[in-house]
Amino acid sequence: MLQRIRDPLHNLIVFNEKKQLDRTLWKVIGSRPFQRLRRIKQLGFSEIVYPGATHSRFAHSLGVLQTARELMTIVQERADGHRSEAREDIAMAASLLHDIGHGPFSHAFETVGQHLGLELLADHEQISDLMIRTGEVAELLEDMGSGFAKDVAKMILKTGPKTVHDAIVSSQFDADRLDYMRRDQLMTGSKHSSVDFAWLLDNLEIDDVPDGVDDLQAGKVPTFVIGPKAIQAAESYVLGLFQLYPTIYFHKTTRGAEKIFSELLIRLIGLVQDGDHARVGLPRTHPLVKFAKNPEELKTLFCLDDTVVWGSLAQLRDSPDALISSFAERLQDRKLFMCLDIRTRVQQAINPDNDGDKGIIARVDECCGRVLAKLEVQKMELTRRDGKPSILLDEANRSAYKTENDSGNPIERINVKLAGGEPMDIRQRSRIVASIGDFKLTRAYVDRDHRNAHKIVCDTIEREIGNA
Repeated sequence: MLQRIRDPLHNLIVFNEKKQLDRTLWKVIGSRPFQRLRRIKQLGFSEIVYPGATHSRFAHSLGVLQTARELMTIVQERADGHRSEAREDIAMAASLLHDIGHGPFSHAFETVGQHLGLELLADHEQISDLMIRTGEVAELLEDMGSGFAKDVAKMILKTGPKTVHDAIVSSQFDADRLDYMRRDQLMTGSKHSSVDFAWLLDNLEIDDVPDGVDDLQAGKVPTFVIGPKAIQAAESYVLGLFQLYPTIYFHKTTRGAEKIFSELLIRLIGLVQDGDHARVGLPRTHPLVKFAKNPEELKTLFCLDDTVVWGSLAQLRDSPDALISSFAERLQDRKLFMCLDIRTRVQQAINPDNDGDKGIIARVDECCGRVLAKLEVQKMELTRRDGKPSILLDEANRSAYKTENDSGNPIERINVKLAGGEPMDIRQRSRIVASIGDFKLTRAYVDRDHRNAHKIVCDTIEREIGNA
């Protein structure tokens, strides 16, 4: 018997119940932890900018599994001497479950964990690890054998042995990226980040690549290698992923909503933990209140999703706390702060010709840093006076091509191979990839009705530009 899921990107995703792995994964999909992903949107608040971006972590996870199947076919056909049915099964399960630990609004929720110093909340992979190793998912995975759940968790955390199967789950060219790039483009309607997926897959090879850097090399590791006919497609892939950040993931309105959400949740947790529950505006049995009391307890986190947050806003609007009531209203009615692009203003003043000189770039970075530091002080003073922030600050940095700490791990980079040559990092083969600078953002969001806040931000920018 076959179970079929219709998907807008992959068409049919099929599970064959005659295969033990498919039977097990189908049961996992039906589990409560995995079904929770239906209620967590893949792109968080991006829906307020792109109305079509309503797709869920559930749909994405299924798509990653399907993409992993296609990559696994290449491994099975071309990885001479590197076949391992056990590792193949682990990789398939890891592909499906890699996002199971995401909280409401995904990465915005992790920001809250980082701000509060809550190690578990600051990294969804840590939560995924716990959800896979314990509870319902772990019990279902044990159908694949004792220790299978632990092996899946280790592959997601990248703590096990390095094989070509790990590249399917986590690498510069993994099933996760290959699904979300195409899915996010499709659902937002963006024409950026087009990926020649079929051509890339048709030109993928498996080869042994040196593991390590220069004199620290420690043998070789089998991984994906792009053939010579697909180097241009690989360049487009890198550029496409890079373009998704300024256009979708780092969109000013989306980030503005994330900042309001973060401030709201941080304030809510703070009030509950200080014993001032009455100022929150929610009953003691509400999932957000239970979570605030025990934010690193898995069962309280497990009860949270986007719908819990959206459903609480009507009650939070009646909170006696100025920040909670105001920010709940802003999220519910899309009354967001105005964005002032600090970096663009500094860039235009200090480096109008977009000179690539490292010294000039450093001056821009330093000036932006000083502006943020001064505004952080002003933000705290205004918050103390008004009872709620009128200035929110945002800073981020994204490389066009980023490896994990730029290590020598061959799985964490895109390897290309010209005819008769040895596999090499794409940056050594492509001037385009090697020359792309980082995308950086430095922004302030101000209350549109708070004229003094707007003036403070503009005056601070001009003053620091003058001192640059």
